[in-house]
Amino acid sequence: MPLSNAQSRDVQSLLHPYTNLVKLRETGPLVFERGKGIRVYDEHGKDYIEAMAGLWCTALGWGEEALIEAAAEQMGKLAYAHIFAGRSHEPAIALAEKLKEVAPFPVGKVFFANSGSEANDTQIKLTWYVANAMGKPRAKKIISRTKAYHGVTVASASLTGLPANHRSFDLPLDFVRFADCPHYYRNAEPGESETDFSKRMARNLAELIEKEGPETIGAMIAEPVQGAGGVILPPQGYFDEICKVLDRYGIPLIDDEVITGFGRTGNWFGCGTYGFEPSSMTIAKALSSAYLPISAVLLSPEMCEVIESESGKIGTFGHGFTYSGHPVAAAVALKTIEIYQERDIVGHVRDVAPRFLARLAKLGEHPLVGEAKGVGLLGGVEIVADKKTKANFDPSKAVAANIARFAEEEGLITRPLLGDRIALCPPLVIDEAEIDELFDRFERALAKGLDWATKEKLIS
Repeated sequence: MPLSNAQSRDVQSLLHPYTNLVKLRETGPLVFERGKGIRVYDEHGKDYIEAMAGLWCTALGWGEEALIEAAAEQMGKLAYAHIFAGRSHEPAIALAEKLKEVAPFPVGKVFFANSGSEANDTQIKLTWYVANAMGKPRAKKIISRTKAYHGVTVASASLTGLPANHRSFDLPLDFVRFADCPHYYRNAEPGESETDFSKRMARNLAELIEKEGPETIGAMIAEPVQGAGGVILPPQGYFDEICKVLDRYGIPLIDDEVITGFGRTGNWFGCGTYGFEPSSMTIAKALSSAYLPISAVLLSPEMCEVIESESGKIGTFGHGFTYSGHPVAAAVALKTIEIYQERDIVGHVRDVAPRFLARLAKLGEHPLVGEAKGVGLLGGVEIVADKKTKANFDPSKAVAANIARFAEEEGLITRPLLGDRIALCPPLVIDEAEIDELFDRFERALAKGLDWATKEKLIS
């Protein structure tokens, strides 16, 4: 099928992230023109349920008039102002105050950036800055985890524990150490309970810290749910156990809430769902329902005190971005949080999550599905060649990617991830009827996938 005009122009001009660029020349991109609610529409008018909320981010769906009005009003009042050198403006101040109000741990101050990658890059720099200020020049290593996702800058991609983010980029840099991926389905030993598995993960973490030297570790960073690594939920007791280890060694925990923040797991933040308190937090994506780029780092009062004192010694705090606290983005983010509060979006997630999770769990009965598990409105499905042995398909066969393609045919946007896993992360405003429609479309895609795998003799 020949490419449309828009597709042809695209392949001549755009460099696409996370895309097989050679294959794209043949297939062309899927070009969207508009969106409304939980649906987006392509250039031919076909509708798709956006079961990934874009990139885990469009929490309020498309066409939210209150956010459009907030952007337009602020654009007309003060389209741009920076916060360098002691300057400020009302949207940044009000948003920082609102974030301190809703944060699940004591926050001293808020630093604004434009993406989760930039915010996690900032977390690295602040870890080093604080270590130097406190006379701990060796405490520069940061512990991440295999299959973690923390961004794509040189530094934050080093924290990311996915091979595609490292290959041919000469990454990761050598300040990162990787702890185990806490994926019970894949990594548990025979007969090991979730609790025992969590304790083993904690023992392994302690061994890693001892091997490296506790005095060389500046922090550990973790997502409450590992998102781009496959929607991997922590097993029972996991954060309790690893926090005991970190507390024993006095190692701060950086909480990456880029995906799980603002209601996704059924609480305002994922750390609330899994019962731990971080030293600092990274937020982005749903902060503005993705209507404008903005992210933030929430810092404990203790960290702020050290940072401010060091800046006094140096003469400046030498970090920031041109668009840190951009007034239009900040105004939209503030309105987004107000909508979450006024409409009780977290309560809505709790109301509809049982339907989402029940339909998700039912997928586990399908011959191709090994694991189907989620929390709130976040789910992961693992495609396997053999349910009993958990054997995966040959990665070269791209089985999950083909199922995602069949889902697209059915009018459903999903995301295939490493290890033949497929993510589902719809807008938080989805209702129960729409959840059923989402899973009906996905089940049809799975049926097509089974037929295809059978014809390709990938299964007997």
